[in-house]
Amino acid sequence: MSDQPRRTRPSGKPYRRPKKDPVRILAFEALRAVDERDAYANLVLPPLLRKAREKDDFDARDAALATELVYGTLRRQGTYDAVIATCVDRPLGEVDPPVLDVLSLGAHQLLGTRIPTHAAVSATVELARVVLGDGRAKFVNAVLRKVAQHDLDGWLERVAPPYDEDPEDHLAVVHSHPRWVVSALWDSLGGGRAGIEELLHADNERPEVTLVARPGRATAEELLGEDAAVPGQWSPYAVRLTEGGEPGAIAAVRDGRAGVQDEGSQLVAIALANAPLDGPDRRWLDGCAGPGGKAALLGALAAERGATLLASEKQPHRAGLVARALEGNPGPYQVITADGTRPAWRPGSFDRVLVDVPCTGLGALRRRPEARWRRRPDDLEGFAPLQRGLLRTALESVRVGGVVAYATCSPHLAETRAVVADVLKQVPDTDLVDARPLLPGVPDLGDGPDVQLWPHLHGTDAMYLALIRRTG
Repeated sequence: MSDQPRRTRPSGKPYRRPKKDPVRILAFEALRAVDERDAYANLVLPPLLRKAREKDDFDARDAALATELVYGTLRRQGTYDAVIATCVDRPLGEVDPPVLDVLSLGAHQLLGTRIPTHAAVSATVELARVVLGDGRAKFVNAVLRKVAQHDLDGWLERVAPPYDEDPEDHLAVVHSHPRWVVSALWDSLGGGRAGIEELLHADNERPEVTLVARPGRATAEELLGEDAAVPGQWSPYAVRLTEGGEPGAIAAVRDGRAGVQDEGSQLVAIALANAPLDGPDRRWLDGCAGPGGKAALLGALAAERGATLLASEKQPHRAGLVARALEGNPGPYQVITADGTRPAWRPGSFDRVLVDVPCTGLGALRRRPEARWRRRPDDLEGFAPLQRGLLRTALESVRVGGVVAYATCSPHLAETRAVVADVLKQVPDTDLVDARPLLPGVPDLGDGPDVQLWPHLHGTDAMYLALIRRTG
């Protein structure tokens, strides 16, 4: 027996070491990476989970809870900040970021999950003791006990302004989106309150994992043999995993014969591949190919027709990802590192061209919830010259009679129709092609000729597509 005296608190009670909860510690580490390094949760979380699974005490249920804590906290960050702000004795900006991350994790457990109140508070305070220390854990305990006094609906009645007084601010707090994003989405969507509420709600839902079977290498039927796999809604190559799961555990994904790809992205590639052409159909170009998902599908579709794909990407490391995605493609292809606004090919060289331009990513907020808090309205000004330059180059790169697909994962009008309209004013002898018939069976595509997909209407990312034919 040890002769060392037991450590005691000033009150005389024995000191109890905090309990280390691996699930909540992992969730906290992921949130810190997102905050400190501007990392994306969908890139940070998988390696943390793989490392944790190597330990015998971390099972599939633990992984599911950690995933929910991270993504749920990030999606509802704006709402939780409004709640926590009423429960602290200082401006929220004066709360240390690690403390605020712990408070947000606790708020999500209290307001966004079915975890019992006592367990949510207790587990979060124990986490605070481990990662913050006993002193700040007391602050966390006091704040969370105030948060626990109301459920989510009760808090929203207190912290959200009435809809009739300020519709956009009301929706921003209730649905946890920055006000400017609410305004931009509403402008693009049009209509009244019901539609925008459905869209914002869909942005906060966890999306299913969607796979793509790359033609000539895998089939949707093969992927449907996996557990909890069902056909995609719109793409003939899509398969959805209804219960999540680890795509890397699927042989076809490991081998590169299939990949993870949102159905909206698949539809963009399919529409370009099926657009009617005048003349030959031998050379295709993906002018912004990184990280390679659309290039891999385009390459497979091109191979079926005996066409060749050139995949161009400016960033060397992303060009490497494109090469990896295309490895094993059944037909000829080439991957180059080149600036899409300074082409390494002759004008008029291609029959079909895809330019999926860099953007704010507001169409993928389901998958990257932290993006809504990082983007600012002035980011649009930074992307605008690049988007227009890439589309101009794409139109110069296609031959007369060929087709260009302008795509972006954003529904913001400044990144979609405004770009297309501005460039077509500058580039003569071009016509918009009606893209709607090239997405057969997909409803609610609007008046055309361009297409905007929506999470709440189509179950996809909010992909935008305009097809443009070079006429002279």
